[in-house]
Formats: sequence, structure tokens, C-alpha cells
Amino acid sequence: MPNYICTTCGTQYAEAEPPPPACTICDDERQYVKPTGQQWTTHEELRLTNRNSIRLEQPGLIGIGVEPHFAIGQRALLVRTPSGNVLWDCVPLLDPTLIEIVNALGGISAIAISHPHYYASMVQWSRAFGGVPIHLHVADRQWVMRPDDAIVYWGGETKVLGEGLTLIRCGGHFAGGTVLHWPSGSNGNGALLTGDIIQVVADRQHVSFMYSYPNYIPLSAAGVERITQAVAPFAYDSVYGAFWDTVIETGGQAAVARSAERYQRALQGEKQHSSAISDSMRSISENPGRAPSDSEVASGKGTDRGEGGGD
Repeated sequence: MPNYICTTCGTQYAEAEPPPPACTICDDERQYVKPTGQQWTTHEELRLTNRNSIRLEQPGLIGIGVEPHFAIGQRALLVRTPSGNVLWDCVPLLDPTLIEIVNALGGISAIAISHPHYYASMVQWSRAFGGVPIHLHVADRQWVMRPDDAIVYWGGETKVLGEGLTLIRCGGHFAGGTVLHWPSGSNGNGALLTGDIIQVVADRQHVSFMYSYPNYIPLSAAGVERITQAVAPFAYDSVYGAFWDTVIETGGQAAVARSAERYQRALQGEKQHSSAISDSMRSISENPGRAPSDSEVASGKGTDRGEGGGD
């Protein structure tokens, strides 16, 4: 029986026929189901239309993606170390050519993944390289759609892999949201591989934090604080986000701290704005016969349309 893959999130499911009636990952409020409804493919079908792409990100770090764009569109990262290569995050497709390339680079000794949106075809990848362990945080166990003996659940706040690589539980986007610290990266200054637990934004000088990216649901102030505290003890210069070119090449540690402060200020400003709107609404309700003030109109609460009286 086939292992169906959701075409929206790229998650591969356990063997089934027919496919599941819905995708558990996409039914969650952090993802979405397309207006056209749930759609599925298989690994075999995906190989007919797409291929893996590969790119050197920096010495010892290789990016792996899927072309043309498929599902979420993240790229994985292969971290090369003397004790074995670690695949960080995963993509839905693994074609024969890429298997040959990765084996020529020393294969894969372990897989570690930031959060459920990037579990993808992790079991397929593990089996292609000899059943290597897949390290997932136990807090996200319920989101595993294709269970396998290769999956190793870890708990607590950190887990050390080979050659000083450290998995750091940050939470945020998911309860078990994880980043990977690579101390040898960036010429020994350290690199932080973050998926979208900490997402590098368009200017490549800042990062951001979200509970849901496609649905624009922000992360709480407490969630951001937890993330920044979790990574604070680790030194790093570069930050690698979830997608091609989402990279802060230098000054990454300061950028994360600066961005967290900016995010917190924005949340505080929203609280102040909400408080002002509440005060205006209270004033209007207590004095229903009077015209709204200029400030009430500006807040959008002095008109029936809630748009400051504009057209």
C-alpha cells in the first residue's frame, strides 16, 4: 500500500488505501487546507514531476530542496562532521541521484527535525540511509503521521549529538519546537539552524517568531521570551532559517536579541492601542447621544463601519 503525502504540507503518512480523509497537520490552526480541498500524492508520483536540488551554503553545510516548489517549500540542511553527517529538517522528496551524492559525501548518521511541519518523508530518508535515527522532541509526538522504530524521542531542554551539535528545545511554534546549534559553523564562530522556530525575515538582519505563519497568528510575549532564553547560552554568528537564502551570515546572535526586543515592543504597542480602543468604546457607550471625538474616529470606533469614516 502507498504512503500518501499531503500536497499542502508535504507530510508523508503511514501505509493506507484509500488515503486518509484529511491531513491532521493541515487541519490544525497553524496550517490550512486549500480551498480546493484535501489532495494527496505519493513519493513515486512526486519523483515524476519534481527533483531534489542541492547547494553549498558554507563549508560543511549543504542545502537540500525540492524543485519545482512543492508543499511548504522548506529546504533541509546537511551538517558535515568528522563523526558523521546530520540531516537537519527534511523535505518530502528523495530521488536516486541525491542518494548517490549524499553517500559520496559520507552518508547520513542521524536526522533531527525542528517541528512537525518539516517531518515530511523522514522515514523514507532514514530507510534510504540504513535506518538512521530520527531525533524528535517528545512534546510533538502526537504529530508523527508515519511511526517507525527509527524515531528516537528525546525530552528535556537540550540533547547533544555528535561533534558538539546540540538540539535546543525552544517551543513557540510547537511545544517541542527545536533549533540546532553547530559550534564549528561559520569558521568556528558558531551557527544556529532554526527552521522557522526563529525565522529569518526579508532584510536578513532580523528574525521573527510566529505561532502560525500562513494564518498570521503571532506568538505570545512569553513564547518569544522562552525562545530567546533557550538560545542565549549558545554562541553563534550565523542563523539559517527554513528556506533558501533565509540566512543571516554574520551578527546573528545580536540580530536575534534585537529582533526579540522589537517584537516585544510591537506587542506592547498593540496592548496600548487595544486599551485606547476600549476606553473610546466605553466613553461612547456611556454617552450615546454625543458625536465621537477625533481620536475615537481615528481609532475606527466612532463609526458604524469601524474604518475611521473612510470610504
